[in-house]
Amino acid sequence: MTRGQGAAGAGAPASADVGPLPADHPRVQKRRIGVVLMNLGTPDATDYWSMRRYLSEFLSDKRVIDYPSWLWQPLLQLVILSRRPKSKGRDYETIWNRELNESPLKTVTRSQAEKLGARLAARDPRLVVDWAMRYGNPSIKSVLDRLVAQGCDRLLLMALYPQYAAPTTATAYDKAFDALKQMRWQPAVRTMGPYHDHPRYIGLLADSIRSHLAGLDWQPDRVVFSYHGMPKRLLLQGDPYHCHCQKTTRLVREALGWGPERIMVCFQSRFGSEEWLQPYLDETMKALPGKGIRKVAVISPAFATDCLETLEEIQGENRRLFLEAGGERFTYIPCLNDGDGHIAFLEDLALAELGGWV
Repeated sequence: MTRGQGAAGAGAPASADVGPLPADHPRVQKRRIGVVLMNLGTPDATDYWSMRRYLSEFLSDKRVIDYPSWLWQPLLQLVILSRRPKSKGRDYETIWNRELNESPLKTVTRSQAEKLGARLAARDPRLVVDWAMRYGNPSIKSVLDRLVAQGCDRLLLMALYPQYAAPTTATAYDKAFDALKQMRWQPAVRTMGPYHDHPRYIGLLADSIRSHLAGLDWQPDRVVFSYHGMPKRLLLQGDPYHCHCQKTTRLVREALGWGPERIMVCFQSRFGSEEWLQPYLDETMKALPGKGIRKVAVISPAFATDCLETLEEIQGENRRLFLEAGGERFTYIPCLNDGDGHIAFLEDLALAELGGWV
């Protein structure tokens, strides 16, 4: 029996050249190759219940919070989620895309997928690009189901995290594998690895810094590379994230031709009471003016797309902390987002991973 004959389920992908089929056979799709851009996630809205659903899914992920469920879930469901959805909803309100009624992360990730899809389809019409969120919608399962229904019997999963970390990269692929376990006929799957030291990625970051600083009528005393945080014990358990962040920073500094004194690395978005990777961004912003550093630029290379952590936490909260502490000038250097250079780079990454399929 060939693929696409009796073994195929409803909507399953199959070869278009299998020959005559029984009259009651499910419709046979042309074989396609799916590419999925995967990002962290977003609430559907900023109200309490939308935020609660989103935060509950996020903070229940064992890759993110690995405390025993008997200890963590009562605290999460009864205490944390009684208050945190309201405060986080207010934070999202400050950056919400009101025209489309969605978060900027969703807006830009969709644009990245559409632009990448156009470029890849021009190379090979079998290529179909979609996008999914680890938490919230569109869910990874719904997107994989949709691609399979379109005839994709091969999938490339591209988690948009330059630096590998188990709470980001690994959990995105975990969720995809969970969806695959429920499929009668699984497509072949490839996952993209980290690209923290890819020469083109380093060049894009360096160019974005040069371009942004050239547009200012002042120059920063220090450029701060801020990466999303994680508990320090994960580093001690072997997670390479901290090392990837340091290498990205060093390579960008070298590409700019700067000395070590012009830059520094910080980590943001810590949660809970245990020690996380240091130095902490918020404490650093409060301390720098007292050390004579009153003009800063901040860039966040761990994010491929601007989101709450960059637009509200860095541009809003940390800007305020720095200025209130006596800082004079603060600027945020945006993520690479859906700029042409970034999309062309994502195309190259995809084509490298699609070798032998395309």
